[in-house]
Amino acid sequence: MAGHSAQLDAKTLWGGKESPFQTSYGKLMMWFFLVSDALTFSGLLIAYGFTRHDAQDAWPIGEETFNSMPFLGHGYPLLYVALMTFILIVSSVTMVLAVEAGHRMDRKGVTKWMIATIIGGFFFLGSQAWEWSHFIHGSEFGKIELADGSMAIVKGHFGEIKNFTVIEAGKKHKVGAVIKEDLMHQFQHAAEQGHLENGTIRLADGAVAKINKAHDHDMKLIIKRDGKINKVGGKEITGKAAEKQYYEALFAGEKNRVIYGANMKQNEYGPQQYAQFFFFITGFHGFHVFSGVIINILILLGVLAGTYHKRGHYEMVEKTGLYWHFVDLVWVFVFTFFYLL
Repeated sequence: MAGHSAQLDAKTLWGGKESPFQTSYGKLMMWFFLVSDALTFSGLLIAYGFTRHDAQDAWPIGEETFNSMPFLGHGYPLLYVALMTFILIVSSVTMVLAVEAGHRMDRKGVTKWMIATIIGGFFFLGSQAWEWSHFIHGSEFGKIELADGSMAIVKGHFGEIKNFTVIEAGKKHKVGAVIKEDLMHQFQHAAEQGHLENGTIRLADGAVAKINKAHDHDMKLIIKRDGKINKVGGKEITGKAAEKQYYEALFAGEKNRVIYGANMKQNEYGPQQYAQFFFFITGFHGFHVFSGVIINILILLGVLAGTYHKRGHYEMVEKTGLYWHFVDLVWVFVFTFFYLL
């Protein structure tokens, strides 16, 4: 057997001179990495699916949770997320064009399309940061515990808070003082601490002020936790009934009746596990996008320096392209799981 092996041509053996599958060792190792990374994301999304199945009725709905646009406000369900996804997919197309230009040894073409890819990556990262910020800070209404013990998320147009008029003096504010700055932050903080009662707010210095606020519009309550009367999956509470139940709970003067936004400990939009999975999986994917942008910048510097042109090939661009396509493909699944289903 040993003698037979010795007679084989060197190209037949995998001895470092010939790579398997007619591809380079560098690209083969990149494929091994991507397969292992795909298994990681698959495990995370499967765990998310099982967790969602156990809390199906209370789980947030994508178009209800992500319905804002920068500078335009609310009322645009999933539009900004769709724009983010479109830009990321377009960046994958520009990466294909960069690889194709490399095959033609077109240095200017590689440079042009890689710059376009990097711009698309930065746009996605900025959009993801904005989405996180909106998710963390939450809506003006928040999620509230109603009188029967049920928990409801609130939809509608929150009336503008015009000012606070002090009716009881505190350490800093005198009676009659009108407060016009940082109104929403003070309002939400007081609501969380149970410092709202009978249309008034207790400020940080102990002063009590009347809240001057415009009327809300199109308010509706969507039950996310069963109570004695209201049940998950039941009919939405709308109109005057919604306003009555919401403000009775908000101005009850009780701590922790309302939750604004989401973090690793609390979640306005639904079960706490949803926020934990959202932050971890989208953050993990965002780290991959950020890494891809940095790698693309480093490769672009090599292209500008003429490094790969001197080598006679642009294989590094191809390997980077494999990683970038993988990142884009993973986002399609993340987008589907968190926003569409």
